[in-house]
Amino acid sequence: MTSFMNPYLIFVLVILIGFALFDAWIHWLNLNAIAPDIPAEFKDLYDRESYAKSQRYLKDSTGFEIVAGLIKTTVSVAFILLGGFALTHRLAVAGADTLIVQGLIFAGILILLSTLFGLPFKIYDTFVLEEKYGFNKTTPKTFVTDLVKSLVLTVLIGGPIFAGILWFFQSAEGNAWWISWVVLTLIQLLLMYIAPVYILPLFNKFDPLEQGELRTAIEGYAQKEGFEVQGLFKIDGSKRSTRANAYFTGFGKTRRIALFDTLIANHSTPELVAVLAHEVGHAKCKHIHKQLIAGILSTGLMFYLLSLFIGRPGMYEAFGLEVDPANLPLYAGLIFFGFLYSPIASLIGIFTNILSRKFEFEADAFAARTTGGAEELIAALKRLSVDNLSNLTPHPWLVFLEYSHPPVLRRIQALRAVSTAPAAP
Repeated sequence: MTSFMNPYLIFVLVILIGFALFDAWIHWLNLNAIAPDIPAEFKDLYDRESYAKSQRYLKDSTGFEIVAGLIKTTVSVAFILLGGFALTHRLAVAGADTLIVQGLIFAGILILLSTLFGLPFKIYDTFVLEEKYGFNKTTPKTFVTDLVKSLVLTVLIGGPIFAGILWFFQSAEGNAWWISWVVLTLIQLLLMYIAPVYILPLFNKFDPLEQGELRTAIEGYAQKEGFEVQGLFKIDGSKRSTRANAYFTGFGKTRRIALFDTLIANHSTPELVAVLAHEVGHAKCKHIHKQLIAGILSTGLMFYLLSLFIGRPGMYEAFGLEVDPANLPLYAGLIFFGFLYSPIASLIGIFTNILSRKFEFEADAFAARTTGGAEELIAALKRLSVDNLSNLTPHPWLVFLEYSHPPVLRRIQALRAVSTAPAAP
């Protein structure tokens, strides 16, 4: 029976409820920051009705996010207090005799429950909210297929990783945290290498960009900058959404440049080269390596802190488990620690976002310098913002806490400053 005086339980409940209310408040502030007048920078693309549509989308999507977040928090708290984790633990123990198999059953049940609970929210977001504003192109068949593929990948990749970490903490004792850290890092690097070839094509079709004006322009730019293009692909993003994007994926021989077909359809060749130049800027400025190193270090911190808490019976008792201190169900500890770690993860996320926004400014500046000016990238950013009904005036606190990219008006302002700055001697 869970004791309400358990300090771990008190901490978890305060974090869950406090974060949910704080998140709702921040998004409410963001709604109140809506600017009724079209920013001068966008008057050439927005009329009054289309701008009003973008604000309606912000209100509807934010309202849905707030309600969904509060519901999910309420269910999480109820699941803890009503013995949901304790019941899942009993089912795992009844289903197997070994710790690792019990752990896979325990985690599998929780993933299945989480997926089923989150399904109505995903369906509403895709087929109601996104459909209402003209974004959705996902068919029910694609939706179900994506869901099944994701679950299969979770089982095939996540299952062995979870079992391996559990085995390390069962057998390696004090060395488990750094062994798990090293092994998980190696697996992540391997996945980064093979994902563009074997995993991403499960969800999108990657076609080599056909010969023509765009490919010639991109290859000419890459050659000028001494940037080797391993693979230049167009992907069928339009089968799920009208939203557009471009990104780098993989590294070494599997490094690919992916351009959404929606991006190609809506932008001129100079704009697309500017977008690509921004991505090249990330590579040239070593942003990808720096973010990778930051991620590896934060993973090490997580495993070290896990090693300090996974052996404490009080953490298990907080979630309703009656445990033997000499025979703890470590698989439950791996899950429960996630609740305790969430404040640290949030703080790391804030610093990661600060770093990411800095990198975006640097990549924008690189693109402006290497393509002969900022106007093409500015035009692309403006068109992307309008097509995606982006919020042009987000509240500063929301930007600070959650934005990995600077608001578009700030990016445009910085780009204009770069384009008017005197050239370096």
